[in-house]
Amino acid sequence: MQTVRLAAALFFFSSVLLLSAQSASGSYPRAQNVTWKSTNFKTILAWEPKPSAEYSYTVEFSKVGGDKQRKPHCIRSSGTVCDLSSSLTELDAYYTADVLSEPPLGANSDLTEFPYTSSPRFCPYKETDIGKPDFKLEVSEDKKKTTLYVTDPLTALFKDGSQLNIRDIFSDQLQYRVTYRKNKSTGKKVHDAKTNVIELTGLDRGESYCFYIQAYIPSRSVDKQLGEVSQTQCSNDDSKSILEVYSVGVIAAAIFLILLLVGLIIAVSVICCRRRRKALKSGKEGLPLRDV
Repeated sequence: MQTVRLAAALFFFSSVLLLSAQSASGSYPRAQNVTWKSTNFKTILAWEPKPSAEYSYTVEFSKVGGDKQRKPHCIRSSGTVCDLSSSLTELDAYYTADVLSEPPLGANSDLTEFPYTSSPRFCPYKETDIGKPDFKLEVSEDKKKTTLYVTDPLTALFKDGSQLNIRDIFSDQLQYRVTYRKNKSTGKKVHDAKTNVIELTGLDRGESYCFYIQAYIPSRSVDKQLGEVSQTQCSNDDSKSILEVYSVGVIAAAIFLILLLVGLIIAVSVICCRRRRKALKSGKEGLPLRDV
């Protein structure tokens, strides 16, 4: 009988301890959907869900195989993002991060290890998305050459107080892909260039062409080779129809004025003809009759 009671007591206490542990860990749910979001080396670690008042998040990150680090603004935070742009200093290295669920700032817990969720590996040099570039369009006077002047997108990185652009980082690995077509046509052509000044020859003279540009890095994986598409720009069309040059209202007004002018000319002509006939008729009536 005592053995049964002892076993029941042990079961009771173990159940209480288990429930307590579950309750303690349950108050700090793990982060979910931990992902990297990076454009032009502006690198954000993001996750879900937004924490309640009972817990917070802390981010630990490291180069693969290196020591873990923390950023002050990502320790026991109620946010669900952490900007690590300036912390990933070796751009061609791979990094991982853990999002820990901890007590809110100022609170204590009996737990020695907190639940966490790890991110996938991330390499800034190979995986950051490249934003859309700006460019200017210039057509030569003889209409034989079109030149595109491309501005390298700026990054979130600085060196010696100066903001770096993507050319500063990728150097000769960076190219630009130009996609162009005749205006109002669906057929497209592609031209890759290694410089920021891109000259296109062999285009039909007098035709309007439309262009857009993307950063192109052939050394990357296929899904990361091309950057965001720029705004489309079109050259002027020297053979525009009258409907493209003038609005419908202007054309209608011009037609009305022409018809009005023609009507006035006709009216004046009719009046002049009538007066002439009347004058001739009056002149005949005023002549004396001839003797028979």
